[in-house]
Amino acid sequence: MQKDPGATQGKPSLWSAITLVTDYFAWPLRTSHYVELVNPLWASHSLQARVEKVWDETKDARTLTLRPGVNWRGHRAGQHARLGLPIAGMHYTRTYTISSAPERDDRCITITVKAVAGGRMSHHLVRNVKPGDYLPLGLPQGEFYLPDAQPVKPLFITAGSGITPAMSMLRGLIAQQRLPDTAHIHYAPHEFDVIFGVELRAMAAAHPRYQLRLQLTRELGAAHAAARHFSPAQLEVLCPDWREREVYACGPQSLLEAVELHWQQAGLSRRLHVERFRAAYAEAPADAVGGMVRFGKSKVEALADHRTPLLRVAEDAGMNPPHGCRMGICHTCNTRLLGGCVRDLRSGKLLNEVGAIVQTCVCAAAGDCELDL
Repeated sequence: MQKDPGATQGKPSLWSAITLVTDYFAWPLRTSHYVELVNPLWASHSLQARVEKVWDETKDARTLTLRPGVNWRGHRAGQHARLGLPIAGMHYTRTYTISSAPERDDRCITITVKAVAGGRMSHHLVRNVKPGDYLPLGLPQGEFYLPDAQPVKPLFITAGSGITPAMSMLRGLIAQQRLPDTAHIHYAPHEFDVIFGVELRAMAAAHPRYQLRLQLTRELGAAHAAARHFSPAQLEVLCPDWREREVYACGPQSLLEAVELHWQQAGLSRRLHVERFRAAYAEAPADAVGGMVRFGKSKVEALADHRTPLLRVAEDAGMNPPHGCRMGICHTCNTRLLGGCVRDLRSGKLLNEVGAIVQTCVCAAAGDCELDL
């Protein structure tokens, strides 16, 4: 294990010892807050990244090369990190997969973002962020990665920007010179919509063990698109030995549902690993209704429907509530129910007990309600 320069076993580093003293003079701030004014990447109380480069992958997808600060730790191929961005005086956070390999030797990482309809942050990252900008960054997280005991024959099934974790894994395997027999089925509307298209084709040409199967769903027109989408029959043609492979799937919810159902029916769910960009929602009851949402501390009221997450309702009303993953995983958005009723969009369960914990990113109004925000 590499030791901290200037440190001895069981003792703090020289810099840590110095800051223990200087923090007394910096109170109520810390030395790190003043260091941040010189270079945000040197700060130890927070983690930021500087945008080094931007690259347009497609007309609506962009790769950002980021240089993380001193608190960054290495990621595993396939993991994600939270990225922050101030927009119009409000701070937003989203989770994005790291698309670069851990073996990259310039201490930078990349994230690849696709602008989605109605996405405040994705549009800003794709259109407005420029080299030299600083963005708050979280540490890498997630369980969607190849195990240390490498699967003998992986199969990647991806669509759209769902290719990003698979790309990190592929780049890592190639950098380690241990790419196994790998099959990859990727879906995109047209050839010009394929994120990393040039690199994927180059990888397929240079590595015979990598089998790329691009499915351009709208190449023959919208009327034939359904025939190009995932199906058991198509899978048999594109990857006849799919039953023998360890499968990693990432993409839109419709693709993931179809893949999960097929592997479940085949009794092979244990071989399937899925990464979602949003929580899977249960079907709402036919009689589901929204209502008036009151945010008690903020004295703000907003009319909400039965399917829009309460976090989005609050943001649309001009609030800036705490949040993180926006998928119901990190619990940063938790608040208390002061009255009324809300619905958990993932399970359809109603929450109507005063004091119940509400995850605003995955709960919606189920009639009038009041939250402790």
